[in-house]
Amino acid sequence: MPKPLPEVAKTDVHTRTQRVKLVESPGGLLGGLDAAATAALLSAAADLTLVLDADGVVTDVYSGSEEIAREGFRRLVGQPWVETVAPDSRPKVEALLHEAADPAPHKWRHVNQTSARGGDIPVLFSAAKAGPEGRIVAFGRDLRDTVSLQQRLVDAQQSLERDYWRLRNVETRYRMLFQMSSEAILIVDAATERVVEANPAAGELLGEQNKRLVGRSLGEALGSSGAQAVQTLIAGVRASGRAEDVAVRLGPERRELLVSSFYFRQGNDALYLLRISTPRAEGGVSPGSKAVLRALEHAIDAFVVTDLEGRVIGANRAFLDLVQVPAEAQVRGEPLDRWVGRSRVDFSVLMANLRQHGNIRLFATTLASELGAAAEVEISGVSIPVADPPCMGFNIRNVGRRVAAEPEPAGDLPISVGQLTELVGRVPLKDLVRDATDLVEKLCIEAALQLTQNNRASAAEVLGLSRQSLYVKLRRYGLIDAAVETEESNPAPG
Repeated sequence: MPKPLPEVAKTDVHTRTQRVKLVESPGGLLGGLDAAATAALLSAAADLTLVLDADGVVTDVYSGSEEIAREGFRRLVGQPWVETVAPDSRPKVEALLHEAADPAPHKWRHVNQTSARGGDIPVLFSAAKAGPEGRIVAFGRDLRDTVSLQQRLVDAQQSLERDYWRLRNVETRYRMLFQMSSEAILIVDAATERVVEANPAAGELLGEQNKRLVGRSLGEALGSSGAQAVQTLIAGVRASGRAEDVAVRLGPERRELLVSSFYFRQGNDALYLLRISTPRAEGGVSPGSKAVLRALEHAIDAFVVTDLEGRVIGANRAFLDLVQVPAEAQVRGEPLDRWVGRSRVDFSVLMANLRQHGNIRLFATTLASELGAAAEVEISGVSIPVADPPCMGFNIRNVGRRVAAEPEPAGDLPISVGQLTELVGRVPLKDLVRDATDLVEKLCIEAALQLTQNNRASAAEVLGLSRQSLYVKLRRYGLIDAAVETEESNPAPG
């Protein structure tokens, strides 16, 4: 026999049974509510509750939320409900009123309820008959949040569709270029060094169908000698971001070809693009010119070529080291004043001189690297407007570690007006004027001392100064010691 239930469990079952009986007899539960309690119950039952008479005219309105209350639905009282909704919702309201007397479970219908503030409010309504007089109560749920979420979902789906088709178009163009390229191209997985993709030109060059190349290792695709050279190339690209093209003999005919490599990432995968091409013809370039180009490429001083607007076309290794950039591709197309000049004024003065005179020598300025390190440099440049394309060449020398032949004491003045003019563009005008005034004053005092054989009293008279003012200026310019010694040996007459 089953064991009897514990006392606590029996009590719990009895309590639940009583609750079910209460729900099954709502008259006993709700029959004693007064008008205020009924209004509170209707307000809490839904976001918007409409009380209608048997003809469907609104007799009372209850708002269950502050947002609904602000829409001014109290104005619906006294109007037929069917006339207060959008035209497309009138058949739904008529169906709700017709179904209200049906004891079967009532359907919920989406109704666009007209607001006093203009526009329509989406509300989900269900109606039920209440009382013998034919009164109907319509309970509504505000759907604005749901509609907003649905609209955001639709917008997100449309955005994903647009991105998808944009990516499909990009992939289609990439595939067309990849398949139609006359140069052989291999895409190699950096981790396994196996061919991921190969275009038809690569299959023709290597004597294999491009589909058969996919999945093979570099040694199988290029041969042992070619693979070794290419792996050395890839190692250089992996270490420094760039490497010189390598010459290898590939294919059944063992032709000499150039292989260049580029590193890129696709998602979480690291890949190398190998471009295999025939050596370019170098007709018209003399051996001497090629030697000059090679010397500039390996020169100790930085050398950079720009267009006439100052954007980098090419640069040697020394320039890349100076600006602390690993690959030439990262500086190509960038304005040179990104690194050169204390300010944009410096570079503007440099470019203006180049355009006016065609060349410039030993222009002193600073160069800032990508990592923030600054260096004092001298720039010599030349403009070549007749080249194809027109360009400018700049030789940049780091003079930050140059040892001066004779250290100059702090505060020394420029020794010539020429040195002052060289400072235009790098020193504010007020500082230049002050230095020029000091320079002229010092030169005049030196001339007066020389004219009077270093006699201070006579020099003060020649300059129209008091002896005390002259002493101050002599001390300021470091001339007092020599003047004192000379005067003591040659006292003034009388």
